[in-house]
Amino acid sequence: MPEKETLKRARADKRAGKSPSTQAGEFVREEIHHVREGKHGARSAKQAIAIGLSKARSAGVDLPSPPASASESTKRSAKSARRRASSRKRPSAKRARASMRKLKREPRSAASHQALSRQAKTAARRRSPRSRSAAARKAARTRKRTQA
Repeated sequence: MPEKETLKRARADKRAGKSPSTQAGEFVREEIHHVREGKHGARSAKQAIAIGLSKARSAGVDLPSPPASASESTKRSAKSARRRASSRKRPSAKRARASMRKLKREPRSAASHQALSRQAKTAARRRSPRSRSAAARKAARTRKRTQA
C-alpha cells in the first residue's frame, strides 16, 4: 500500500495536468526510498522501478500496460496483475507475507546512485538521438528561469 504522502503528491501532479508517467514517478520514488532505508531489497534498479509502476497502476494512475517488446511471461504477469487490480481482491495474507519475505532477502544496492545512473543510461541509449534531443528541448522549455 502506497503511503498517504505519495498518493497526495501523485494526485497533485494529476490536478496540475502532468503526464501519467510523472504521476507514477512518485510511486517509483517511494519504492527507491523503501529499498534505501532497508524496508526490503530489490535484485536490480529495474525491479525497484517495476514495483513502483505496479503500485501506481493499482492506485489508479492511467499508465499503459508494459511495452509490446516485453517477454511473454512479463505480459502474462502484467495481464494477471491488471485483472487482479480490476477485481480489487487483496492477495492472501500467506502470499503477501511470502513475497515480502522474498523481497527482504534481496540486496539493497539496487537503489544506489550508481545502479540508478546505470539504469537511466541504458534506458536512454535505447531511445533514438532525435527523441532524446526532443525531450531535452522540452525540458529546457519547462525549466524555471532564474533571475541573473
